[in-house]
Amino acid sequence: MTNDAGAAVCASTSRSALSDLLAPQLARFAATAQGGADGRAQAATALRWLHLLHEEDAPSALALAARLERVLDGLNADGLGRWILAGLRHHATDRQRQRAWFSLDDAQAVAALHGEAGAEPLQRALPSLNLLAAGLLGPLGDVALSPRAGPAMLVQPRQQTQLNAPRLRPVLTTTHLLVPDDYTVFDGAGDRLRLYRAAVAHAVAHRRYSQPARPAGTLKPMGIAVVSAMEDARVEHLLLRDLPGVRRWFIDALAPVPNPRDLGFAALLSRMDRALIDAAYQDDNYWVNKARRLFDATAASAGLADYDAFRAVAAILANDLGQMRVQFNPQQFVVPAPYRDDHSYLWRFADAQTPPDEALAVQEQSAHAPLDASPPLDDGSGEAQAGGPEMELGRFRYPEWDRRIERLRPDWCTVIEKLPAWQGMGVARDKTGRNATPSALALPRARRFSRTRRLRRQWEGDDVDLNAAIEVMVDRRSRLQPDPRLFMRPGRELGLSSILVLLDLSASANDRVGGAALSLLDIEKQAALLLAESVTPDGDRLAIHGFSSNTRAEVYYYRLLEFGTLPTPVSRGMIDAVQARFSTRMGAALRHATHLLRHESAGQRSILLVTDGAPSDIDVHEPRYLTEDARAAVLEARRDGVLTHCIAVDAAADPYVRRIFGWRNYSVVDDVQRLPAQLQRACAGLVSR
Repeated sequence: MTNDAGAAVCASTSRSALSDLLAPQLARFAATAQGGADGRAQAATALRWLHLLHEEDAPSALALAARLERVLDGLNADGLGRWILAGLRHHATDRQRQRAWFSLDDAQAVAALHGEAGAEPLQRALPSLNLLAAGLLGPLGDVALSPRAGPAMLVQPRQQTQLNAPRLRPVLTTTHLLVPDDYTVFDGAGDRLRLYRAAVAHAVAHRRYSQPARPAGTLKPMGIAVVSAMEDARVEHLLLRDLPGVRRWFIDALAPVPNPRDLGFAALLSRMDRALIDAAYQDDNYWVNKARRLFDATAASAGLADYDAFRAVAAILANDLGQMRVQFNPQQFVVPAPYRDDHSYLWRFADAQTPPDEALAVQEQSAHAPLDASPPLDDGSGEAQAGGPEMELGRFRYPEWDRRIERLRPDWCTVIEKLPAWQGMGVARDKTGRNATPSALALPRARRFSRTRRLRRQWEGDDVDLNAAIEVMVDRRSRLQPDPRLFMRPGRELGLSSILVLLDLSASANDRVGGAALSLLDIEKQAALLLAESVTPDGDRLAIHGFSSNTRAEVYYYRLLEFGTLPTPVSRGMIDAVQARFSTRMGAALRHATHLLRHESAGQRSILLVTDGAPSDIDVHEPRYLTEDARAAVLEARRDGVLTHCIAVDAAADPYVRRIFGWRNYSVVDDVQRLPAQLQRACAGLVSR
């Protein structure tokens, strides 16, 4: 049996069949557990982890099922879950090595298994961690407890319930410290108790020396992450001033040193974290060394208690990262050091802001506003207008292509149709306050051959014109010169097209363009309005929609201008009000756009997608997964008779847009200022097909 055929057989194994296969082994596991109800609960938890692994990759689940007794020998159900997470994270982009891990053909898998068997369970460590927190929160030497340290801090577990999800980080509140239970052997410490101990000490440092819930104000997500990392280092140094021996706790619990060739944001921040706490660490990166130099100079001149001075240092470093064009995705960022909290304790976010960590985003959404709360709207004068809640129009379920099992997962994504919170806003305005309504441009009208329109009395053609032939016979009998034009041929008629312009509204569209005042989102809106103004009442039908996503459960789809509708102050206000946020789950949006185009019966139907990056989402960590799903969505649209074309505002877009849309169906825009003209040119090309 080939590998592909074997994968298909594994994928066809249902959850119930897997449960039946594992029943004898889990029964023995339950009997050898601590007994009674606890044994049954342990078996149920282990089965849940195996079901999750089966959804992720069925061959891996069956490989583990064949060796489950050996794996569970010495492990409890939570340890099994951590071992599964370790395999998926350690070989995140290599499916074959993942399967080798779960079949125990990987030496690291066996070593990790032994490491999990001897690890300290979080539940057993909680009493000692709570005692440690109480001791550290008390007076240290001559330093009295700060009034803002508040009441005692209760340490509790934070459970990981998903496989394909970012790593959890501790969450600190004014009363609790939630410590993740998903630390694996690859999180930088062989002894997990060291991570727990460092997490408690770090949380105590924040409780003693940090002011909680500072307003984020106008800070961008990258700036928030850098300021938070600088604050982490500042409070740790303040704690070390009183307890020098704690330094080794922090150093041992840091993340492993990244690859020196990795110049991404998370890698640079991880190296900075180590440089600021470990004096023996040497790094050859200029930015990391600059951070250490500025931190030491500020500590010597202003003192560690001066928060504003260190925030100014963080602002300099964040500006340097922007000048270096370091990319930052706030939806996928996770604090590099596993023992440090997710920074939700430090900030208070307005509704319009997106916290830098996914766990923080979830906490802020529950604490401050519902997920679909509308941000304040900028009217160009510098003052925000309050918008109401977004209006939900409906929910739709769509499948998603899984390249690993080469099958569609049915009803896998939920598309939520919405109207932005515009509240009767007037005509859209640009950032300078001038009216942004563009001058109308006429799109070319397509003329197509049509057999419903026949040209008669032609010199040549594919059919005989019977009326002309009868007249020729009459002329011949009358001894008159007959007209030799005896043929008919198809004529050209004006054909109407339905074009759906689909705008990528992910958070990266908020990036400024070339240092100008306009963001990519602003230019997308101007281009959409320019195109909308070019449509005449009797011409081609145009719709403008947008999308963003926050996992497969929340793909937001905005209907900004409908087919057959000309721009009005209301529609311009909605286009101006829509916000860019979250991620880019392109396949689900394309499927929904195709569904909407099915109601357009006349003429050519097309989707024109405008994007600035490859498909991505926070619950997907395999680079090719969403690219292949988007490609499958394009092929489905083609089978429905819908053309798709992509305009990519990304100089490096060629490989992924070619894979998704094909050789002739995309264009790459290097200069974003040319986007309006390129959008009109692409629209004209679709009309003339």
